[in-house]
Amino acid sequence: MKISIFGLGYVGAVSLACLARDGHQVTGVDIDRTKLDLIAAGKTPVVEEGMVDLMQQVAASGKVSVTTDAEEAMLGTDISLVCVGTPSAANGSQDQGAVLRLAGQMGRALKRKSQPHVVVFRSTLVPGTVEDVLRPIIERESGKKDGEHFHLCFQPEFLREGSSIRDYDKPPFTIVGANSDAAYTQLEQLFGHLPCKFLRTSVRAAEMMKYCCNNFHALKITFANETARLCHALGVDAFEVMDLVCQDTQLNISRAYLKPGFAFGGSCLPKDLRATAYLAKTRDVELPMLAHILASNQNHLELAFDKVVAAGSRKVGFVGLSFKTGTDDLRESPLVSLAELLIGKGYELRIYDPEVHLARLLGANKSFIEQHLPHIGQMLHAEMDTVVAGSEVIVLGSNSPAVIDALAARLKPGQQVIDLVRIPSGTALPVPVQGLCW
Repeated sequence: MKISIFGLGYVGAVSLACLARDGHQVTGVDIDRTKLDLIAAGKTPVVEEGMVDLMQQVAASGKVSVTTDAEEAMLGTDISLVCVGTPSAANGSQDQGAVLRLAGQMGRALKRKSQPHVVVFRSTLVPGTVEDVLRPIIERESGKKDGEHFHLCFQPEFLREGSSIRDYDKPPFTIVGANSDAAYTQLEQLFGHLPCKFLRTSVRAAEMMKYCCNNFHALKITFANETARLCHALGVDAFEVMDLVCQDTQLNISRAYLKPGFAFGGSCLPKDLRATAYLAKTRDVELPMLAHILASNQNHLELAFDKVVAAGSRKVGFVGLSFKTGTDDLRESPLVSLAELLIGKGYELRIYDPEVHLARLLGANKSFIEQHLPHIGQMLHAEMDTVVAGSEVIVLGSNSPAVIDALAARLKPGQQVIDLVRIPSGTALPVPVQGLCW
């Protein structure tokens, strides 16, 4: 393919060298003349393992050219990869100055081009930037339409400095945010040979996924470092602890828990977070990330409360009360906490949970519910029918398929559901449904 690459920092320079190595004709574009002169001379503009030899090799192959002229580069190529910088502004926002200027130049180039062109943004961009900010600029300057005369995509990169060439050749996956089949097919031809999953998604999801990945990496580093600080204060080998944690690929290093839902609760997580925070305090160790997890969890619970209040009815039915479907454990259940908040504001509650029977509650479970919902006996119903029939808003806190199906069969016009479990796709309820964050 004939490819133009805009921005020759780490991502752009490594992409240029690897694509030329793979046999493509590549034009590098940058406003920094020094970078272009280095590449033209077969030298690398970035310090990166393997780049000295690779850049020398591709420059000698005749597969690489460089220019400062963005329009010239687009007119002479079929696909453009945008790798310009998007640094932080002084207030923490993303400085999009370079990519905005480039969008205007690209639009003017497309105005002069008769063949369809694919523009692939690889710079990290705030979700919505491609479709809401860059597309209007390009369409205005070109007089053409995205999806007809050109195609905009977003393809996040996962190149780590120091191992960029290895990461290019063996990425964890390839994500393509594309609205058109033509653009997706062209990128599949370009990157489909790489030994990883090739996944298509929306442009917005691809933009957000890049932020999510980087935030998760930062979270993991901080988690390991906070663990190390506490371990050091307690005389425990932090490397041994973290190595043991990583041995669990069923819950720890896995997809487990990485799914949006309602607040967490139960007999373990809240109390162990509190104990960890207290232990750190007694050793004068600051753990700001771990110390704020419970506060964030409380915000999620309050979001559910706000959704119920916004529904506009004071007759509320709960379907599900325990902290996890399939158990009768009410200890620190976020649904119990939500019920407390609503009762405190004068809401009329009816509750149904097929697993919860007051006569069977024992020990800590019984003590907890007596402390937090002492009048639960008046609210708890043995049959779903009475709860649904007497409620105008139903809070769904059970993800049991049988319970959801039974609820669907009992709902009537005029009612609405607040979904805290994300009802499975394909399950239709005959009333309006509001998800918590979905």
